Amino acid sequence: MSVSTKYWSAGIELLKAYMPGEQPQTSGWIKLNTNENPYPPSVRVLEAIAGGLDEGLRLYPDPNGNLLRASIARRFDLSPEHVFLGNGSDEVLGHVFPALLKHDLPVLFPDITYSFYPVYCGLFGIRHQQVPLDADFQIRISDYQRPNGGIVLANPNAPTGVALPLTQIRELLTLNTDSVVVIDEAYVDFGGQSAASLIQEFPQLLVVQTLSKSRSLAGLRAAFALGQPHLIAALERVKNSFNSYPLDRLALLGAQAAMEDDDHLKATCEAVIHTREGLVRELSALGFDTLPSQANFILTRHPLKDAAELLRQLRERKILVRHFALPRIEQHLRISVGTPAECQTLIEALKDILNAFSSEGTPP
Repeated sequence: MSVSTKYWSAGIELLKAYMPGEQPQTSGWIKLNTNENPYPPSVRVLEAIAGGLDEGLRLYPDPNGNLLRASIARRFDLSPEHVFLGNGSDEVLGHVFPALLKHDLPVLFPDITYSFYPVYCGLFGIRHQQVPLDADFQIRISDYQRPNGGIVLANPNAPTGVALPLTQIRELLTLNTDSVVVIDEAYVDFGGQSAASLIQEFPQLLVVQTLSKSRSLAGLRAAFALGQPHLIAALERVKNSFNSYPLDRLALLGAQAAMEDDDHLKATCEAVIHTREGLVRELSALGFDTLPSQANFILTRHPLKDAAELLRQLRERKILVRHFALPRIEQHLRISVGTPAECQTLIEALKDILNAFSSEGTPP
């Protein structure tokens, strides 16, 4: 044992931690690598946070976040008892895995999906099986008809952007009644169908959403889970054994204002969707193959150009995209949808790179 790990708890050195996207420390970069919303949050959010900058900060926040829970519940036609709050969806999921998914049978999730899922399993000692997507990177519901200790699906999936329709979520829930089904809807507002409408019908369903993406609040860290009260109670028990004040006073105020500004949500999502569709068309004209996305990012590949080399050359031009050196998607790039101007800069850079490949006779 090396001195550097001598004092670690047993097993920590075996963990494979999640690697977040690069956050540059200098200016001038175009960040299309972490799926942040290119548009600012609602003005109502900023006003709410500014209004909370007073002497009340000396006091602890409401541990239950009752006003925010009530606001979320109204949006989904549920009661506050159906709502669990967390400091970003990663924390919410970090409570979900030990509270609801740690059983003798393995948890199931796709082989290509949010890479935090296997990290949680390693951290909490949870058995899991990765279920292959089909050749078109689609989830097959029939593949999940096997004994399991829970099912976790990102919908739309990440990093593919491909979404399941609500009919298939219903089919999955009907076929899987003995364990919890978690639908991680971080990107659902960009064209997917939320499973929240099924919560009253299916006692095993838990839906997780975040304010980081469609509500432009990645820097605020606020998210929630929706489910029947017996599921929420398990999450609350884990949360209160770890951190009974997960959302600070300003986050509670900002998140509530964001949940109540439907006009801003609609306008922002429509703008991202419009830009996404244009970006896909532009990439197609350059020879890229792009998966059908219902998220605020796309997964794309050029059949003749190496993805890692494209990544490198884009970075030289101070444009960041994401590359996963993983089986089946190692030749793909995940590109967040930026502003129209940012996406046009990306396209022009790719044109230059591809033209240079062609003129130099660079092999695929």
